Amino acid sequence: MSSQQENVLRKVSEQDIAFIRLWFTDLFGSLKTVMMSPAELEAAFAEGVGFDGSSIEGFSRVSESDTLLRPDPSTYQALPFDEDEGLQTARMFCDITMPDGDPLYADPRQILRRQVEKAKNLGFDFVASPEIEFYLVKNGEGMQDPRPADKGGYFDQAKRNEAPKFRRQTISALEYMGIVTEFSHHEASPGQQEIDLRHTNALTMADNVVTFKYIVKTIAESSGVHATFMPKPFRDMDGSAMHTHFSLFEGETNAFHDPDDEISLSATGRQFIAGIIEHANEISAVTNQWVNSYKRLQFGSEAPTAATWGISNRSAMVRVPTYRLHKADSRRIEVRSLDSACNPYLAFAAVLAAGLKGIEEGYDLDEPARDDVWSLTRRERRAMGYRDLPTSLDQALRHLERSEFMADVLGEQVFDFYLRSKWDEWHSYTSQVTAWEVENGLDL
Repeated sequence: MSSQQENVLRKVSEQDIAFIRLWFTDLFGSLKTVMMSPAELEAAFAEGVGFDGSSIEGFSRVSESDTLLRPDPSTYQALPFDEDEGLQTARMFCDITMPDGDPLYADPRQILRRQVEKAKNLGFDFVASPEIEFYLVKNGEGMQDPRPADKGGYFDQAKRNEAPKFRRQTISALEYMGIVTEFSHHEASPGQQEIDLRHTNALTMADNVVTFKYIVKTIAESSGVHATFMPKPFRDMDGSAMHTHFSLFEGETNAFHDPDDEISLSATGRQFIAGIIEHANEISAVTNQWVNSYKRLQFGSEAPTAATWGISNRSAMVRVPTYRLHKADSRRIEVRSLDSACNPYLAFAAVLAAGLKGIEEGYDLDEPARDDVWSLTRRERRAMGYRDLPTSLDQALRHLERSEFMADVLGEQVFDFYLRSKWDEWHSYTSQVTAWEVENGLDL
């Protein structure tokens, strides 16, 4: 037994933990859990916990359904609230393996880990820091006509709303679990919130994002409101993004920093950006995986419409912030296409793979966009050499299904399943007869 595993067993005893939740996600980011008693934990570390992998869509075929959850002791944390009749619970994320110990190729953590290990083989550590936006709405889940839980605006100090202590309670809960936040504030639209997480390695951050959503939804429910990470829940309000800052480190050195460059951005950083821009359309069905994601990209303010980069330019898909230009650790890029409903494991893997390809193949980076790209028409964007991002899930899927690059990132089994599942989602969406169609077409 490793020292980390022994440390977890000691904490479980000291903290009087009654139940342990083993967490993992499916391919689309939905949280799955298996609950066990502390008495079974030592055996779980030694042998894993068996489950039917074929019951999780995309994981394994019926003929290969025996799979194992392997608790990752480095992710152990006691939960900040009691859900089980006052009994203290803890959680650990799990890696998923086959009975022979080989990693399950379809495990989202493993998909990200493969790219992280590829970066390590090139000498890089991949670091992420997301700004997570979401809405608080009234009357809970299943509402046909949800309403924002408050009337606040950007940076407003709301004194009267349905959840006045919500962000403070959320930050306290996250920090109880060792997840450090940087900032929080009310976003531009009524009911819309943002909480930013402090940078850490990408695999830990993906775990943190999954935990964040669980914490936010749980505290919202206890406050009498519902939290939604839907990319565009309201027609006339802003969409919810997950603008994420990324950087590569070589040991203690930020590989994106060059003190002699005008914007302190190294050749490595430029090649990384070039890789993201080059493969932007291919990764879109992963970074923006839902039908609704494209309502945000097409109609939401501050959402990128073209595969561009810019210096300080918030209308570009990839932005290079100019805060503290000469502080080496602060040199980073901000990818603004990701939305809050993505699976963070797959989204981070896709961005990292695209950036690494740019580095490995020495991609050239075009001149930065200096225009307000949002305000340009499609014709104007094309005339200026900007390549449009997909405006619907079906467009994104057409780019994905032609991409050998993304087939390699996801693995053939996941790639095929992902395409089939997302095409089913698109066909289900387009088969609907909407209220708008009835209102405007019934008398034709």
